[in-house]
Amino acid sequence: MTPRRVFVTLIACALLTALALKSVWADEHPRRPNIVLVFVDDMGWADFSCFGNTDAQTPHIDRLAAEGVAFEQFYVNSPICSPSRVAISTGQYPQRWQITSYLAHRKQNTQRGMVQWLDPNAPMFARSLKQAGYATGHFGKWHMGGQRDVAEAPPITDYGFDQSLTNFEGMGPKLLPLTMWPGNGRKVKYGRIWADAERLGGPATWMQRSKITAGFVEAALRFINKAKAAGKPFYINVWPDDVHSPFYPPIKKWGKNKRELYLAVLEEMDRQLAPLFDHVRNDDALRDNTLILICSDNGHEPGAGRAGPLRGCKTNLYEGGVRSALIVWGPGWVDRNAAGRRNKASVFAAIDLVPSLLALADVEPPPGVKYDGENLLDVLLGRSERSREAPILFARPPDRKDFYGFEKLPDLAVRHGQWKLLCDYDGGRPQLYDLSADVGETKNLADVQPNVVNRLTKQVTQWYESMLRSK
Repeated sequence: MTPRRVFVTLIACALLTALALKSVWADEHPRRPNIVLVFVDDMGWADFSCFGNTDAQTPHIDRLAAEGVAFEQFYVNSPICSPSRVAISTGQYPQRWQITSYLAHRKQNTQRGMVQWLDPNAPMFARSLKQAGYATGHFGKWHMGGQRDVAEAPPITDYGFDQSLTNFEGMGPKLLPLTMWPGNGRKVKYGRIWADAERLGGPATWMQRSKITAGFVEAALRFINKAKAAGKPFYINVWPDDVHSPFYPPIKKWGKNKRELYLAVLEEMDRQLAPLFDHVRNDDALRDNTLILICSDNGHEPGAGRAGPLRGCKTNLYEGGVRSALIVWGPGWVDRNAAGRRNKASVFAAIDLVPSLLALADVEPPPGVKYDGENLLDVLLGRSERSREAPILFARPPDRKDFYGFEKLPDLAVRHGQWKLLCDYDGGRPQLYDLSADVGETKNLADVQPNVVNRLTKQVTQWYESMLRSK
């Protein structure tokens, strides 16, 4: 063999070896998707215009639904803020971490049998992704520790986030709300709320309450660009203060009553989220490798949002308190045939998102961790309409037996298949509804379905007792 032929052969072998190694590397290191979780605050099931709101328009969120998949039977795991956030962050029931209502003042938390903040050792989704090489950022409301007079809670970065920017209910850098509202004679009045939150970490930046969602979005966009420049996949929370009361829309959109104020804030939130959605959509690399999920942390405040045909609202266990609209967008990941689909069949919950999204990112759960959620990735990506196998179990906030004009609300609830049962801690006063025929929970079938009542009552009361033992 001539020297030239030997040289050519060696080059060819080297190229084949490189290609083989590249193929092996690609098999072992599949593309890691970027994940964006938008968690709205106190929004009703029917408040997006694509879910039936005719009093206000949310065109930018509606576009996500038109290009992705919208889910009608998705549940959060509490009808109130802090425990709902724990569930979606850990893939576990919040009762395991003794966070059963909203975190407030130290004395009030203790009186309700709650911890002062989420244990940093909880199996945080963000930490799992960070350990796998993701850039992780939290931008918006936290409310899992560091609020009111609880000033020694861990910073958000202790939970697996590289960077954070929060509001008055979290430790670390924050945006705090300046307010404007029309006074007598149309003279604008000015103020600020939660001023003492500056002691919960900084720097603190004051800006108009009506623009704070845009402030969180701007910080998130800077983070995305930095992660992209570094060649790292990213996971970010964008958790706006909106649409929680008190309502401070721009002065020019000020409404005449609670409902009109709420709707103005809702439309502003949609508008201020749009740069985030557009930035991802208009960048080829991001569009093809990013999954955006958007839902609410619990149901609406009465008189503000609405739940359409669903009964109930924030703080109670009827459907309007725990069912949320969910939209999943990601042209590079969602089944093309599912684009624009409305999934009316799949019953699943926020605790299912962590194991599902870990599977999407090809990241193993932490050693020894058992999630309460199930891997339903095929459902999220529009490839299946199956439901989770295990029931979804609920306990009401301990301080909300009577609230918003309701009296003697049920303590526990369980959703499994077509059935929804609500009862008290001892199993008493059962209410049973066939949600396949009665989504409004209007016809109590407990007297005519005793076997179903007995089965579901046993499931939910035993679950609740096990949560008490785990504390």
